[in-house]
Amino acid sequence: MASRLRIDAVLVQAVIAGALSFAHLHDLAAAAGQDGWKAWAYPVSVDLLLVAAWRRLRTDGPSRLAWCWFVIALVASLGANVATAGLLDLNQVPAWLRILVAAWPALAFMGGTLLAHSATDRVPDPPAPASDPEPAPNLAPEPVTEAAELEASLAPAVEEAPALPAPELVPAPPAAPAVPVPAALVDHARKVADDHHARTGSPIDTDTLRARLGVPPQLADAIAAQLT
Repeated sequence: MASRLRIDAVLVQAVIAGALSFAHLHDLAAAAGQDGWKAWAYPVSVDLLLVAAWRRLRTDGPSRLAWCWFVIALVASLGANVATAGLLDLNQVPAWLRILVAAWPALAFMGGTLLAHSATDRVPDPPAPASDPEPAPNLAPEPVTEAAELEASLAPAVEEAPALPAPELVPAPPAAPAVPVPAALVDHARKVADDHHARTGSPIDTDTLRARLGVPPQLADAIAAQLT
């Protein structure tokens, strides 16, 4: 119940702050000569730029671009609140303020475009702490065990053992006779290989050649041997 009341209070504060800021921006724009619907468009433009910059900060992380436009929109909103609090005569608005109000739409459009379409410019992360150095290897000689002594005593006996006769080599089976390939088929296969190389930039392999010609594997191997 306490959490729900806290969230409702925050929403009420947000609505009040937004309504007051909206009204102050409207009054300032109207005093600067922007009457009718144009005076209502100015607070919408300022609030949208503020929300776009804040969303960029929440989504992509801290960046100089997002912070710059967030501060610009915040200064415009706070400046309107302060200017309409009695510190400025709304009946005699200075010329520099009229120029600033008239130039705001182009400035807000440029800021929104940069926030929506520019690349992310994140603040570099701090360097990671150096890891602990690896311990130096132990160069002390290992103690001689009984197994090592037994292996050293048996080494001469192993070296003096007579060599076993080499096994008789079984003759390899005779190579299969070459498959005869017609010259016309070789010429056609060469055209297919040249076309494949021109389209893909790499020489044709045996499987692709066999699929393109529709021949058995033995015949495709024989054709590929003549193409190389």
